[in-house]
Amino acid sequence: MSTRIVLLVTSPRLPAGLLTAEAWDAVRAYPVFAGADSAQAEALRVTGVPVTVLEGDAQTLLDAVAGQPAAVWLAGPGGDQSFARQLGLRLAREPGLAELELMYGSWDPPGARLLDAVSVMDRLASPGGDPWKRAQTHRTLAPYLLEESYEAYDAIESDDLDALREELGDVLLQVVLHARLAEEQPDGRGWSIDDVAGGLVDKMVRRNPHVFAGEQIEDIAEITANWERIKQAEKERDSVLDGIALSQPALALAAKILHRVDRGGLDVPLPDGDDLGAVLLTVVAEARAAGLDPEAELRRAALAYADAVRAAENVGPSE
Repeated sequence: MSTRIVLLVTSPRLPAGLLTAEAWDAVRAYPVFAGADSAQAEALRVTGVPVTVLEGDAQTLLDAVAGQPAAVWLAGPGGDQSFARQLGLRLAREPGLAELELMYGSWDPPGARLLDAVSVMDRLASPGGDPWKRAQTHRTLAPYLLEESYEAYDAIESDDLDALREELGDVLLQVVLHARLAEEQPDGRGWSIDDVAGGLVDKMVRRNPHVFAGEQIEDIAEITANWERIKQAEKERDSVLDGIALSQPALALAAKILHRVDRGGLDVPLPDGDDLGAVLLTVVAEARAAGLDPEAELRRAALAYADAVRAAENVGPSE
């Protein structure tokens, strides 16, 4: 009877020793070998499971397990893909030597690659990493956050999902970098990506009681009303205008202010006068009254004009 070799693969993103019951049964029942020491190997040794490090190729393992009914190869953090391929090719030529079985002792949970993003950014922004990133501040990075957000918006407008995936990655880079830099704030003022994520989770749970607290709702309008009510209670704002991002483009800012005024039930007349600012504000108000998004309408008209310019230049429409 040929030897059964269990290739045990585990997630490097989970705590060492966090294995399935099947994996624990295997490492306790059969000899365990590995190509190098690792956190997973040490976790097994702590529980009394010996792990033998073998330096060599696939034949070295085959020689070590010859005559045994089964053995476990504990793959390293990278999965030992090269070794597994070599072993698989060897057994394909001589299948009688052993039977190879792949077993997942643990696997990545959804979102696990976010841990990689945090780890990579930590290395880049730590001593010995990337000098440019270490030299940045929240203020110097602010324009990049806006730029990457606009590029993600452009991908959405063009219905390019592949581009959107990439651009959201660039936005995420900004979030992770800002959080990493915040860790180095002095006098206990620092915070980390876990604080960012923790605050977000708390907010999502708190503002969605119809999902997490069993609150009964009738429709989306009621969900929106609940969200606004909870948000207002959280912020304890003195004005309906509190919380508006004042740095957003002027047209969008005007529309947002008018929206808040309307939602607050206030009757504040628009400014009189023929100056351009007052005229533009009146146009924005008229657009909202007609159910139009003034920012989107101006963007549409501007892009159409840009296409006309390109046509006049004989360079084709914009992408």
